[in-house]
Amino acid sequence: MQNYQVALIVGSLRRESFNQRLAGAVMRLAPSWIRFKAVEIGDLPLYNQDDDDKPGAPVLRLRADLRSSQGLLFVSPEYNRSIPGVLKNALDHGSRPTGQNAWAGKPAGLMGVSPGATGTAMAQQHLRNVLAALDVPAMGVPEVFLQAKEGLFDADGGLGAGSKAFMQSWMEHYLAWLKKHAD
Repeated sequence: MQNYQVALIVGSLRRESFNQRLAGAVMRLAPSWIRFKAVEIGDLPLYNQDDDDKPGAPVLRLRADLRSSQGLLFVSPEYNRSIPGVLKNALDHGSRPTGQNAWAGKPAGLMGVSPGATGTAMAQQHLRNVLAALDVPAMGVPEVFLQAKEGLFDADGGLGAGSKAFMQSWMEHYLAWLKKHAD
């Protein structure tokens, strides 16, 4: 069985982030042949095309993390019915300069959790639009739009009983998607 590295991009910087918790819980569902690489995006400067020829260390690190991964997993909240600015900034840095898109061709899974009843549906739709422009094949179904409520996580930080089977099924679909598109 081939081993895969998956770049894990969490679109929230908050210390008590539901999405950080979700990312941690979902990683527990993966088999041993998947290794997740948490990609830091909080220290990236605001994207400025003037800096394309002299990117700083955080930008170089982002691009290297993406290039060394065979797949992507985005776990992001929804801010004002779209993706957080920090995530859009990372997408811009990884795709530039023109012709050096570090995201291209990497199969992606998307998920998120939010206090709202619709979860992160709008953010994921916007993210899908951006990923399409970056040549990133994003898994279509099943979709994960979770609402943060009591019982989503268990006391050990894993997924609660009501969500675990659904998320395990999602993971199996994602692993098949990864193998199909990363090979």
